[in-house]
Amino acid sequence: MHASDAVLEHIDANLNASLDRLLALVRFPSVGTDPKYHGDCRGAAAWLIREFEGLGFAASLHETTGNPVVIGKYAKPGQPSHTPHILFYGHYDVQPADPVELWHSPPFEPEIRKGKDGKSQIFGRGASDDKGQFMTFVEACRAWLAVHGTLPFRLTLLIEGDEEGDASHLDRFLAGNRSNPDLAADVAFVCDTGMWDDRTPAINTFLRGCIAEEVVVSGPRIDLHSGYYGGPAANPIKVLSRILAAIHDKNGKVAIPGFYEGVKPIPAQTRKDWAKLKFSHKQFLGDVGLSLPAGEKNFTALEQIWARPTAEVNGIEGGYTGTGAKTVLPARAMAKLTFRLVGGQNPHHVRVAFRKFVKGMLPSDCKVTFSAQGGESSGVSVTSDSTYVKAARSALTAEWGRAPVMIGSGGSIPVVESFKKHLKMESLLVGFSREDDSEHSPNEKYDVESFHKGMRSWARIFAELN
Repeated sequence: MHASDAVLEHIDANLNASLDRLLALVRFPSVGTDPKYHGDCRGAAAWLIREFEGLGFAASLHETTGNPVVIGKYAKPGQPSHTPHILFYGHYDVQPADPVELWHSPPFEPEIRKGKDGKSQIFGRGASDDKGQFMTFVEACRAWLAVHGTLPFRLTLLIEGDEEGDASHLDRFLAGNRSNPDLAADVAFVCDTGMWDDRTPAINTFLRGCIAEEVVVSGPRIDLHSGYYGGPAANPIKVLSRILAAIHDKNGKVAIPGFYEGVKPIPAQTRKDWAKLKFSHKQFLGDVGLSLPAGEKNFTALEQIWARPTAEVNGIEGGYTGTGAKTVLPARAMAKLTFRLVGGQNPHHVRVAFRKFVKGMLPSDCKVTFSAQGGESSGVSVTSDSTYVKAARSALTAEWGRAPVMIGSGGSIPVVESFKKHLKMESLLVGFSREDDSEHSPNEKYDVESFHKGMRSWARIFAELN
């Protein structure tokens, strides 16, 4: 019998118990970016410590400049020195649930029900991002220990509480603990990515970085009557809107001077390989109610997502937004932006270039203030031919019946850069979320199949390392 066969049977037989544990974790409203939920973040961290201790791990809480980090350690006494040491990463913090009124069930009262496709799905904030994802690994460890009594590797679990908000907290923690032997692993496993499609697994080999900015334009010292001042008085909303509209040219290219410094062309062979994936932008956009491709001309939607940097406006606020009319010129207007960056770009230089761009378009009698939101992460790539990638290829093919696609990601996982920078460690990025999981939107869900086969996938990877 293969080392994983009995483990797979154990996973199948105990699926309901695994689901119960996931639902218990999702019930914590662990919104890391909102101080009023920081007690719930600590509650989720305490719950994880109890679970890790129940598995026989040494578990502890570590303070950071943000929410605490949970570390679980496992090593069988007498294991040979060449036994692989794996650092597994996940995050217990979740996105805010707003707008709550759009949820079909309370976001922190998770439930399992049939989705639009008739499949059983787990609904709740964090069900996919990232509680359901990292619990696939934890539950695979539980099943392996139940069957074999020991794991085939040394393990450090590192579960943080600030991924959705400010990555600098964990970055500082890792920088300050770079000599900690518990973190000196051979590889980091990260389960915060997705499938290529509903039936095909994927391994991520590069990610975009990210910076976020808040910009506030101020004009008159008070709100003004639009009948008396409309025309001669500078309107901060008009000023800010004009600046935001100028960020992109007519071809969708970012017009901020210096923005593309360090960006390399996509290699011709890479473009050919990606074209073979037959990614449908019509289906991709159609799934979210759109039809016309935007972004940079002369780049496919997939190339834009994986290999091109972006500048996006995430929110605008200013003036009167209540019921009815109010004839007013606002004293200020605010916008929030994020910049997704690719390898070669310097996040700090991009931030400086943006601020210079805004100041250059500002009328002389208006003022502007900037506020960096969160940390700065660069685009990063990871090796695609390591022992661990090969093990994952074999294991995922066996579980899903299809070889995994080697992909990039338009999103950011800042810790991957931190692992490289501070711990000199490569990462294996394998995840089981699907495009329709609504991870940052109302009605977030995680397919029961993703959770179930995710556990089975990790068990098969364990066997490849055995």
